[in-house]
Amino acid sequence: MQGSRQGHVTYRYTLYNHAVDSPLQSRFATWVFQPLDHLAMHAAAQALVGEHDFSSFRAAQCQAQSPVRRLSLVNVARDNRLVTIDIRANAFLHHMVRNIVGSLVAVGQGVQKEDHLADLLAIKDRRLADRTFPAQGLCLEHVEYDQVFVCEPESKSVD
Repeated sequence: MQGSRQGHVTYRYTLYNHAVDSPLQSRFATWVFQPLDHLAMHAAAQALVGEHDFSSFRAAQCQAQSPVRRLSLVNVARDNRLVTIDIRANAFLHHMVRNIVGSLVAVGQGVQKEDHLADLLAIKDRRLADRTFPAQGLCLEHVEYDQVFVCEPESKSVD
């Protein structure tokens, strides 16, 4: 990808997966009351790793010149009632993570099969993908820049 960032950005999306919503989690996680199969979600998510056209996961308002992005990690894990989805890429499209989460949840609920995300990548049509999940639950976890963008402090001379 010409002109792409050499560093990476990592987002985490957190789902609170329990029959009853938690007021303590409501600002930091999206509640999903149906049981989720996080292992099926993780397996489905692996189709996203690599360089792909993410048009199926791009918001209509997205102003990026190209929908091609390179994902280096997608991990879905469960810790009791919390399901976390970590996604690392060279860059993201508008609502890309929230749209991916919507499709992963459909797989986790058994509404879609594990090859659903691979199919969406091939189709390149946002209208055929699942719903956009809310912003609550989305957190920027880490940004790493290529060394070219890192500023070194100037050394102060002692006179």
